[in-house]
Amino acid sequence: MQTSLRTLLLTASCLLLAGPVMADEPRRPECIAPAAPGGGFDLTCKLAQSALVESKLLKSPMRVTYMPGGGGAVAYNAVAAQRSAEPGTITAFSSGSLLSMAQGKYGRYDVNSVRWLVGLGTSYGALAVRADSPLKNLDDLIAAFKADPSKVVIGTSGSVGGQDWMQTALIARAAGVDPGKMRNVAMEGGGEIATSLLGGHIQVGSTDIADSVPYIESGDMRILAVLSDERLEGDVVSAIPTAKEQGYDVTWPVIRGFYVGPDVSDEAYNWWKSAFDQLLASEDFAKLRKQRQLYPFAMTGEELDAFVKKQTVEYTELAKEFGLVK
Repeated sequence: MQTSLRTLLLTASCLLLAGPVMADEPRRPECIAPAAPGGGFDLTCKLAQSALVESKLLKSPMRVTYMPGGGGAVAYNAVAAQRSAEPGTITAFSSGSLLSMAQGKYGRYDVNSVRWLVGLGTSYGALAVRADSPLKNLDDLIAAFKADPSKVVIGTSGSVGGQDWMQTALIARAAGVDPGKMRNVAMEGGGEIATSLLGGHIQVGSTDIADSVPYIESGDMRILAVLSDERLEGDVVSAIPTAKEQGYDVTWPVIRGFYVGPDVSDEAYNWWKSAFDQLLASEDFAKLRKQRQLYPFAMTGEELDAFVKKQTVEYTELAKEFGLVK
């Protein structure tokens, strides 16, 4: 009897020392890109897909699925309502998601409706034209706006008030042009913007630099300005001028990361958090991120949750400045 009691006490002590037990690797891991293939959400999912498998943090292959609509609203609503407890599903978000949410474009779901998991990189807004465009810089674009804004068709991911619209509106406002006179065409993601731009259906693509690099390398696209504080590092992008150096004090960082459903268990959430914490500390991941023209940004768990909520408040104030919300 004493031996049995001693064994029980020893077992209990070992369990206490071991701490909380981590969940197993999620079965059927999936990354939802809330737009059509080819844009920033697709890039974000594929970065996680390759990094998690190559690092062997995921032993099962991760599939990427696409759920376009409403600048991320369709996916956000689906995860918050119908897929709220799926432990193996992560969904991509960006700064644009938060901006749309701040304007109430995600319906009854708000910033508290999901569990924010990780921010794993940042890109920067960019204004793109075809390589043969007569627009050579931001001054040319502003001159075209002032001459006849109806003749400058701008492709954006999402509608008026979205991230791509906002970065162009900030440039216009800085130049004394009424953003309300811009001719905006709403599209689903950076892939569709690039296709329409190269096909001559729009004159300017309001996008981000990570989406644009393959087209710059192919010689099909030229960037009028990148919306970063300083010129970016890299063989392809270091020659691209910032808006600031052209006299327009506008920057627009694009944070990229993932959230999970609101009812995902703490064990499953912590498995993902631990995996991404390990990735973000890895030199191999830093190389993968750089290959996709993303720049360092690393937040997980509570730190990211606080950042997201603070950013959403700031975006609400910005939207009020443009009369997009009351």
